[in-house]
Amino acid sequence: MVEILASNLDELLREIRQCSLSEGSIPAPNPVLRASASAKILIVGQAPGTRVHASGIPWNDPSGDKLRDWLQLDSTTFYDESLLAIVPMGFCYPGKGKSGDLPPRSECAATWHEKIMALLPNIQCTLLIGQYARSHYLTDNFVTLTERVLHWQEFAPAIYVLPHPSPRNRIWLKRNPWFEAEVLPHLQSTINSIVSN
Repeated sequence: MVEILASNLDELLREIRQCSLSEGSIPAPNPVLRASASAKILIVGQAPGTRVHASGIPWNDPSGDKLRDWLQLDSTTFYDESLLAIVPMGFCYPGKGKSGDLPPRSECAATWHEKIMALLPNIQCTLLIGQYARSHYLTDNFVTLTERVLHWQEFAPAIYVLPHPSPRNRIWLKRNPWFEAEVLPHLQSTINSIVSN
């Protein structure tokens, strides 16, 4: 069964990496994601930025440095596909908007996410990073991402909703010190427990 899942996932990833759904709507298709049927941790972020788009390596930027710091994972562990799957809401760089990158293209999640998730049977912890991932995967009555993150205990340790670790969110972190004081230690403990087993 595991070999079948792995084979099916490999085939699906090859298909995704040749995807042209957003061609003409984005600067240049270059789907960036990683997954293995054995993965135990799933990261669902937004979409690649320019640096990640150029390198093809997810979270290969200052946001990724901050995320690895939050998780207390070194790069080798973070990029171990057998342990950690990285499936953003949008697989390709969406282009520039007036105040930063455009939102992730909706075609990616609508077309591919359900198929990918069906082939990741070993996920023990899912990190939903940012508003787009949270809105897609959780239905709740919270108006803001901050409110959802504040009520982290409702879904932990199976799911954590996190703010985006972008340097632009420094002000958010200063205004919400409870995140680093309360949420991160619990998240780190969860991640460490999964990685250690």
